Formats: sequence, C-alpha cells, structure tokens
Amino acid sequence: MHPATLYSYLTRSRARVFDWVRPLSPEDYARGFPIGPGSLAAVLTHIYISEWYYIRRMLGREVPASADWPIRDDDPPPFARLEAAWAVQASETADAIGAVPDWDAQISYTVTDDAGKRKRVTTTPTDIFSQLVLHEVHHRAQALNILRRLGVKTEDIDYNLMTYTITDA
Repeated sequence: MHPATLYSYLTRSRARVFDWVRPLSPEDYARGFPIGPGSLAAVLTHIYISEWYYIRRMLGREVPASADWPIRDDDPPPFARLEAAWAVQASETADAIGAVPDWDAQISYTVTDDAGKRKRVTTTPTDIFSQLVLHEVHHRAQALNILRRLGVKTEDIDYNLMTYTITDA
C-alpha cells in the first residue's frame, strides 16, 4: 500500500460524490433517511471530522474536546462550507502523509469513551491511516445509497476504475 496513492483515490472519488451532492437543494442535503448517520449532511460531516481527527492522531497531535472541533457531527454545516473546509483538510492530509517518518512507529493517546471512562489507545500511523480510508469508504457507501434514494444517478467509483491504466488489448 502506498498511502499517497490511496489518498489520491479517496480525494478523486470524493470529488465525484461532491459533484452529485452540489446540485441538491439544502432540504435534500439535510433530508433524513434510515441509513448510517441519517442524512447526506450528517454522513459527509462525519467523514470529514473523522479525517480531521485521524490525521491529528496520526501526527501525534492533541485533539481538543469535541465541543471545540471546527466542525461537529451534531451540527452539520451547509454543503458549501463543508466542501471548502474539506479542500483545506485534504491538503493537510496529503502533507501529513508525506511527513510520517515511520509508518510502523507506535503512537499512544488517551480518549474518553461514551461512558466517560478514560482509555489508552496504542496503534501505528499505518493503522490510523487504514482506519481513515476504510471508514470513509464505509460511510461513502451510505452517502451513495442516500443519493440514489434522492434520484441521483451515480457512477462506479471503484479503486480499479479510477486508478488502473486500462486500454484495449
């Protein structure tokens, strides 16, 4: 796995999803569905904030209390604001990928679980980045499901179709 290549795929496939979301009305963007976090606004906000969080952890930075996060799951911003924030985040993520000196180094940090109990997490940049990628793909499937329910015609955005060189034999 080459992290920069994998992240490039994520940003290109995300751009396609954004192309399908951008023409939607604010009402459709926020419309509730019994899928994942419940709306495109909630799904995309969750993916964004997860990337923001994982990159900070991967770089060994402290993560502030969720009330101090720039964008929060409990208050999804309008799509234009989220898309603009993600453009900045994508650049920061690409820079972070290039700055990791040792993908197998141990990283430890503490978190507070939903019950208020403190936990110590020990992992590696490889595992954090893998979680970032797989988490986005998981939630992107939810976003695509919602888009289809809204009547949006989506296309295949599989890794092989967007990354392999495919020519006539």
